[in-house]
Amino acid sequence: MVEVKNLSRQFGTFTAVDNISFQVQQGEVLGFLGPNGAGKSTSMKMITGFLAPSAGTAIINGFDIINKPLQAKREIGYLPEGAPAYPDMTVVDFLEFIAEIRNFSGTEKSKRVDSVIERVSLESVRYQLIDTLSKGFKRRVGLAQAILHDPKVLIMDEPTDGLDPNQKHEVRSLIQDMAQEKVIILSTHILEEVHAVCSRAIIIANGRLIADDTPAALEARAPNHNAVTLTLPAEQQNAASIRESLQGIAHIKELKVLEENDDWFSYLLLPKRDQSIVNQVSQIAHQQQWTIKELSVARGQLDEVFRQLTV
Repeated sequence: MVEVKNLSRQFGTFTAVDNISFQVQQGEVLGFLGPNGAGKSTSMKMITGFLAPSAGTAIINGFDIINKPLQAKREIGYLPEGAPAYPDMTVVDFLEFIAEIRNFSGTEKSKRVDSVIERVSLESVRYQLIDTLSKGFKRRVGLAQAILHDPKVLIMDEPTDGLDPNQKHEVRSLIQDMAQEKVIILSTHILEEVHAVCSRAIIIANGRLIADDTPAALEARAPNHNAVTLTLPAEQQNAASIRESLQGIAHIKELKVLEENDDWFSYLLLPKRDQSIVNQVSQIAHQQQWTIKELSVARGQLDEVFRQLTV
């Protein structure tokens, strides 16, 4: 488990992180979201012991990052922003160096380096200088060093930054494969990443924690969650009668006319909070024998909720 307790960080008079607390259990993948400058990277640096907090602490599998930093850091694999590495080393030399830092030697060192090179698809650049690698390959080298010692806690800052769509898919699949046996925390500004790999998401803004829930529950906060779009051919149907029938639905908050012309009638029906109205719309359409071109339900968009909370 990772437990963050009242973590704060000031730089002079500026408060970058303001008294945030949360817990993450084994098997959870926590997405750490926020606009640029919200305090995501600063929080991760404090959790991993890279940066001392002004107040508060983080407990990593029972070890306080301030009072027992070496024990805590042994539990952590960390992929920081920018994936720093020694540019004049080859990939294999760098990973062997990391393995030695982690106290692996001999056959065990070789086995772990070979395994992680295969796991993150670095075989084609195994003997290439890190300085000559593309941004995507450098990011993968950073991920390789983070998981080489099979840590119980994996903390990653923008893990798919600079990767092409195929590489993003590979990294996300790897995160999902590791998820059940680890605590995983990743910061990202890519909201699709939250859907792809996260079981839970935290949103911070101005250094403060403002939301903590599952992606689905956060989406349910969107203004258009469960909204229904209904489109019908105009032929042999009456717009005024259709609107009157739809406005009679009990849980409708608002009906918006999207289109009413000689070809199509199209409406957006916004429900009252947490209500589902699609079955009622379907029943009325069946009773009135409307010809329907489209009937769709909006899930609610995470980016709408993100803007709503952080702007």
